[in-house]
Amino acid sequence: MDKCKIFVIDTNVILHDHECIYHFKDNDVVIPITVLEELDKFKRGNDLINYEARQFVRVLDEIVGPELFNDGISLGQGKGFLTIETGRPFSEKLKVSFREDTPDHRILAISEFIKDKHPDRKVVLVTKDVNLRMKAKSLQIESEDYKTDKVADISILNLGIREYKDFDDNLIAKLYEQGYLSVEELGIENPPFANEFFIIKSTKSSILACYNAFHHRMEKVDKKVAYGIKPRNAEQTFSVHALLDPDIRLVSLTGKAGTGKTLLALACAIEQHKLYEQVLLARPIVSLSNRDIGFLPGDVGEKINPYMQPLFDNLSVIKRCFNPHSQEHRLIEELQEEERLVISPLAFIRGRSVSNCYFIIDEAQNLTPHEVKTIITRAGEGTKMVFAGDIQQIDSPYLDMQSNGLAHLTEKMKGQDLFAHVNLVKGERSYLAELASDLL
Repeated sequence: MDKCKIFVIDTNVILHDHECIYHFKDNDVVIPITVLEELDKFKRGNDLINYEARQFVRVLDEIVGPELFNDGISLGQGKGFLTIETGRPFSEKLKVSFREDTPDHRILAISEFIKDKHPDRKVVLVTKDVNLRMKAKSLQIESEDYKTDKVADISILNLGIREYKDFDDNLIAKLYEQGYLSVEELGIENPPFANEFFIIKSTKSSILACYNAFHHRMEKVDKKVAYGIKPRNAEQTFSVHALLDPDIRLVSLTGKAGTGKTLLALACAIEQHKLYEQVLLARPIVSLSNRDIGFLPGDVGEKINPYMQPLFDNLSVIKRCFNPHSQEHRLIEELQEEERLVISPLAFIRGRSVSNCYFIIDEAQNLTPHEVKTIITRAGEGTKMVFAGDIQQIDSPYLDMQSNGLAHLTEKMKGQDLFAHVNLVKGERSYLAELASDLL
């Protein structure tokens, strides 16, 4: 029988998931003492990484209690042992390779020490830092990404819309006239999942439809206008349907820049302003060019405006659909004045209990799976949540197309009757934007 592996955990894995130490089955887990030192720097603050740092320290304290580590502490039945490894001197190989004494290099020194100490066991450094993984492999130390919350197949994002051709004209005519048909009548191959969308075509006509899991039937999807914004293609029509359906409480919209994700969500939210006490539009702040928001000039409002400007731009597009003196235009300004329409950084909203609210989270591809879970669990009675983003444009250094929260949400929620997903493909911003998105 093979001996269990030893996993050495980097700081960024803990900041990604404070319960990570429980996700290595019966293998042993080593936390370099350098990691605890780094966590000290993250304990204060209101961002989720600060929360993760604090929670991990609490988890560690509960596991250890009054005991000393010595040969490690059991992580529970069927789990391995947890050990804190103190600092180790650099080997000659590390001294020659790295002239600086950095936390990453200390973690490599500990990983190398453990590998040499246990030649009969597989030792793996787990880190979300791609460069650190490359350094480890250069030193013949096995290294891998944290895989627990990774989406197995990102093609899951392409699901949600199915296309059928050569359908019977009479069935399509009946669906147009009656508004719905049973799945059996349509003869759809493979059972549809909740809120799956269909493009059904015959030789003479076509129709858009959606599977209603509450009534167990296929229903016609009409093209609806949401506060002056008209859907321009099938994906946008499906998006508006999901965004306006009060029975669908959670929506994920994916797609490249210019496909209309945020604009449609905001227009549908304003369209339903009477159903909700507040419309919240938020996005995570990801610093650009390594410039932290704290170092930007100005007060809080001036600091966050550059990050929030894309959201205000979408609001301006909706306003331009109406005459400046019209009732619709005045309504938007009234909603803002009364703080019933709020555009804000996600960090300013995180932690609140959100009830009877239409909550849109833009750039959701920059959130971790745990952040998405934390946000959704804040949803109170009557709240609808929309997560929008482009997994091709991830700004966080420790997330990728498979580990981001938007992809994780879509995979885990698929088939739930309260959830709908649409992947928008065709850019509608302009021909130039579409060309740049495809070719550059």
